[in-house]
Amino acid sequence: MTLNGKAPLRRLLIMLLFTGLSMLTMSALSSAATPKIGDAYDGGIVFYVDGTGQHGLIAARADELDRSSGIEKNFFAWYSAKIAANAFVDGYCDWFLPNREQLRQLYNHRTAVGGLVETYYWSSSESDESKAWALDFSTGAQLSGNKTNTGRVRPVRAF
Repeated sequence: MTLNGKAPLRRLLIMLLFTGLSMLTMSALSSAATPKIGDAYDGGIVFYVDGTGQHGLIAARADELDRSSGIEKNFFAWYSAKIAANAFVDGYCDWFLPNREQLRQLYNHRTAVGGLVETYYWSSSESDESKAWALDFSTGAQLSGNKTNTGRVRPVRAF
């Protein structure tokens, strides 16, 4: 019986070639899947991506509507806004009302998200026991408003 020294070497080279190709393919797939601001992604539109490019925030494609009275309304008092933001939207159930800083990011990228109206949007951040922070999407001003005032709701979710 004779041993052929070339066959194991050939197998090793083929294995290395396939390993290299699979790593290249995985790298290409992961970079293609990295969401960017304005991309449609996981049930909404990306409006914030962290420094790693792997995590961020998505806004629902539309404002939430209040249907509780049988008449669709676009405005909510703050307590109702918190409940409305926890909606089941586009197959996802982990939506929430953005905090003050997240709402600022949404305002900064409102053009990429689209459909935001130049009016007040609620955040989940409270300024005191009777007031919460809202952001005026016509001017960019943040204000502390009475929780009984009404504002719009754009649910967000993390990825």
